[in-house]
Amino acid sequence: MSNILLNVNSNTAVVLSLSIILFFGFFITRITKKLKLPNVTGYIISGILIGPYGLNLIPSFIISNMEFVTDVALAFIAFDVGRFLKLSIIKENSSQVFIITLCESLVAAFLVTIIMIFVFKLPISFSILLGAISAATAPASTIMTIRQYKAKGSFVNMILQVVALDDIVALVAFSICSSVAQALSSNEKLNLELFIEPILLNLAAIGLGIVLGFILNRLINSKRTDDNRLILAITMILTMTGFCAAFDISPLLSCMALGTTYINISKSSKLFKQLNNFTPPILTIFFVLAGMRLDVPSLATGGIIGVTYFIVRIIGKYIGAYIGASLSNAEPEIRKYLGLALIPQAGVSIGLAFLGQRILPSDMGVLLSTIILSSSILYEIVGPISAKTALHLAGSIHSDDIEDK
Repeated sequence: MSNILLNVNSNTAVVLSLSIILFFGFFITRITKKLKLPNVTGYIISGILIGPYGLNLIPSFIISNMEFVTDVALAFIAFDVGRFLKLSIIKENSSQVFIITLCESLVAAFLVTIIMIFVFKLPISFSILLGAISAATAPASTIMTIRQYKAKGSFVNMILQVVALDDIVALVAFSICSSVAQALSSNEKLNLELFIEPILLNLAAIGLGIVLGFILNRLINSKRTDDNRLILAITMILTMTGFCAAFDISPLLSCMALGTTYINISKSSKLFKQLNNFTPPILTIFFVLAGMRLDVPSLATGGIIGVTYFIVRIIGKYIGAYIGASLSNAEPEIRKYLGLALIPQAGVSIGLAFLGQRILPSDMGVLLSTIILSSSILYEIVGPISAKTALHLAGSIHSDDIEDK
């Protein structure tokens, strides 16, 4: 099939490739659903299946020229995460949320970094980037589990706020660590100037995201049709993504700021629901491409490192959440079970892995993406189960609800 696509014009090849990606993403999830696995797992597996180490259905030039999909998909993910940062809810237990978030994200990042440097003797640049990525949690998997079982209560509110905020911590940490990694990779001396530019660019992007959030709220009113609301929202998100791409920074923080600003001004989640109906094909392409980019042979060399990362991150998340909840005098249920709900890792971490791959030397970049992609499959299998267990133990769902699903 790859040879056939190589013999047609580029436009035809791209269109047919997208149809193949979407079909296999759909088809494989029919199988993974029977096995009660998350869709993300099915998408990544389908990418491996049709990728260069599987059936090789998609030409390599198409795979390499679709990096923009990563930025666009992450922009939509970040915008959706922003809706959970309602100031009215955060103010109710702001100190608890921030303390718990900092502890659970940074403890995981610290443990992963230390293990990679001192146990596996890996380069500092690689280790700090992997540590920063480990701080992120996949909001989609956790939120889907909460919705599936109609879970409610203070424990659920805490999960939603922490999941949204720890991605911010991960993004800030990654921005700082990427500057350090670039300096180390180029043998430059670390100095304040290396951090000023990326920090200023990210602050400018966040500022633009806030401004666009105000503009979006003004443009969307009760007279707008659903179609025009969707068009305006996508326009703002793509504008933000294009600005970030022009300066080679991640669109995550700025698009999260865009979503946060809009939800806090409009007080309406209708637009987010519309976008959730629009984005599945984009996210499907994103995750299938992630599977296609997985360097399968490197799994053999990075296997033990990946397994260690998988285990250490879980331990770090649980210990960090427990410490944070204890320091902030949170409820016993939050202290005992919150860490179990923070295991999933997919969208944001995969996007950051690809960004990190651009920074590191080729061999280390491949190892980084391999670890994150392979562990994401495991996290997306274990994560929803652990999240459901945490919700049940915390009393947010009941046995009857679990059986009915």
